[in-house]
Amino acid sequence: MLSFGFPPVSSPCSRVLILGSLPGRLSLERGEYYANPQNAFWKIVAARVPELPSDYPGRAAELIKHGVALWDVLAAATRSGSLDAAIAEDAIPNNFRAFFHIHPGIRLIAFNGGTAAKLYERHVLPTLTDTQRSITRDTLPSTSGAHASLSFAKKAARWSALWSDVAVKTADTPIIVDQ
Repeated sequence: MLSFGFPPVSSPCSRVLILGSLPGRLSLERGEYYANPQNAFWKIVAARVPELPSDYPGRAAELIKHGVALWDVLAAATRSGSLDAAIAEDAIPNNFRAFFHIHPGIRLIAFNGGTAAKLYERHVLPTLTDTQRSITRDTLPSTSGAHASLSFAKKAARWSALWSDVAVKTADTPIIVDQ
């Protein structure tokens, strides 16, 4: 069955783009990025953003306030279950040329796991302009509960490097939560 992802959670002022591969089953059911309670993403964010609200729209708005955009490499793909390893070859990437045009301040792309990075390299990188291809990229450990080879503390420590690139935005930063 073909699964479709979500629009980005972003502002034109975003400086960092966090990319997953494609939302898992529970995220798709709830219409929220990283909805599975076994996924450590929001816990890692909360460790760096103590004022992080408990509701999804509030969490998304707080990311945007901190200059962080959230999206997935894929717009759609066939996947049985929620594991990235189950993504079929029919993957359709999101339109990153348009995204980067609307978000010219993106200075860092942080991949949530190696699969997202590989999918980006295979499906997206060849479609980008030279300037877009030159955006710094960093592959971080997957926050998925299925990626249990690293402890939460080690994942959080590795993800903390991301926050050095995040500029806190002012209250007048436009907020777009297309959920």
